[in-house]
Amino acid sequence: MNSRSKSFVYAAVIALVIVAIFLGFLSSLTNPISWLLIVALLLIPVFYKKTEPSNIINWKESYNVGITHIDQDHKKLIKLLNQFTLAYDHAMSEEFEKQALNELVDYTVYHFEREEKMMREHDYPEFVAHQAKHQEMIAQVNEFVDLYDKKGHDALKEISEFLTVWLISHINGTDKEYSQYLNDQGVH
Repeated sequence: MNSRSKSFVYAAVIALVIVAIFLGFLSSLTNPISWLLIVALLLIPVFYKKTEPSNIINWKESYNVGITHIDQDHKKLIKLLNQFTLAYDHAMSEEFEKQALNELVDYTVYHFEREEKMMREHDYPEFVAHQAKHQEMIAQVNEFVDLYDKKGHDALKEISEFLTVWLISHINGTDKEYSQYLNDQGVH
């Protein structure tokens, strides 16, 4: 069952429980069934949250690369990726989905430019290879934006999964490689 259908089912169950509570209270305010249904109504969000798989990425200290402003950029990228993933998971409006995707893409480009400037300034020996990875990523993201423009919401799962895997592997892979070099150069 997709997230839209699941949300609809939960909304319908909540509406039915509210109607049953109301009807029960029409007969008597001491009707125990109505009070039990109120408890059930309060537990529905807890049950929903437990059954909903979480695609949210939580920042881990192991993601730190040891360069404060780069770590801050990475935290913001994860926040934007989570915002984008929530837009997908909860089938937000097309406008919100597009805005979340554009913010993520724009900040990714900004972050790559900052990284590349820092690498150039400190003569990072693997700069060209790292920059090529950034360019590949931007090209892939632009393809995803085009895919979203064509397919809309249906393209978001693929985009979210790709970006999640790519971001974490990039931080823990190539970013940790250059950060060690820059740390040795006195950049923190």
